[in-house]
Amino acid sequence: MSLNTHLARIIDRYAEIEALLTEGGPKVDIAKLGKELSQLRPIVEAANAFRALQGELESLSALASDAKGDPDLRAMAQDELVELKERLPVAERDLKLLMLPKDAADDGNVILEVRAGTGGEEAALFAGDLMRMYQRYAQLQGWKVEILSESASDMGGLKEAVMDVRGQGVYAKMKFESGVHRVQRVPETEAQGRVHTSAATVAVLPEIEDVEFQINESDLRIDVYRASGAGGQHVNKTESAVRITHIPTGTVVAMQEEKSQHKNKAKAMKILASRIADSERQKREAAHAADRKDQVGSGDRSERIRTYNFPQGRCTDHRINLTLYKLDQVVDGSALGEIIDALVAEDQASRLARMEETA
Repeated sequence: MSLNTHLARIIDRYAEIEALLTEGGPKVDIAKLGKELSQLRPIVEAANAFRALQGELESLSALASDAKGDPDLRAMAQDELVELKERLPVAERDLKLLMLPKDAADDGNVILEVRAGTGGEEAALFAGDLMRMYQRYAQLQGWKVEILSESASDMGGLKEAVMDVRGQGVYAKMKFESGVHRVQRVPETEAQGRVHTSAATVAVLPEIEDVEFQINESDLRIDVYRASGAGGQHVNKTESAVRITHIPTGTVVAMQEEKSQHKNKAKAMKILASRIADSERQKREAAHAADRKDQVGSGDRSERIRTYNFPQGRCTDHRINLTLYKLDQVVDGSALGEIIDALVAEDQASRLARMEETA
């Protein structure tokens, strides 16, 4: 499908939605149509601007090539043509980027899970570093963060932790963080000063709303028990901890952060739904792996995506061969955006190339 044909369809649909919203009526889903309209608006505005430039190009080209016209006007038109021919490809690329198919989950929130991998206590300390890095990055983006659960290690690291990150377009930026993160540094427990390599695994799951994904209650086994760890008398008296098992998939989520059994169950169900939906999503995407071979990453949890090398002060993302010699700023979240933005740009470029190949 040509660019102009695709644009014409989008503009027609935009006009159709505007008419439906204006007319109203009991069968008009205002919320759904309003959301679609807001998604199409940037494309329509960019298309109008691009078409205006095309029209201006035609007018200037005619004026610049008019041998019988005023010489001064012709020279002026020729100068403007040079600038316009530089602006037009940029406007076209911006328009095509807006027209790229969006992941339905891109605008939504995420459940972010960090787990210590190989490396013992050092891996747990690194998992804690990653969790704080993401919290700081989320704060800089203006997103809201809620820790859903965390399990501390003996030295103050994290065996695993789960947090809910909420805001506009969270998944679009965070989805490329899924995978194995590797750290190279001298552990606090290393007396000889030798550099060790440890790892932690990050999983970024689109948060699933109740209306989007329903779990059959008959597929669940729910166990309640007394919470363990810190908590004083509450730990010994109340069966507030909840463990939910999704029998068909064997997915298990345990939650004991809240004193209320009801709150623990609600949090566990949120995580469970996101994990099951993400598993199904992974299966669907695996079926199209060949089509995605040139994308930034598949989100495979076993894929090593990044190395944090402390002795050299560098952070390297292996998918796009990007190395930043500002490791401290990456780990404190302030420079993480540079890596994420580069990953987003690379993904857009590869998808844009495929769209142009099939046009």
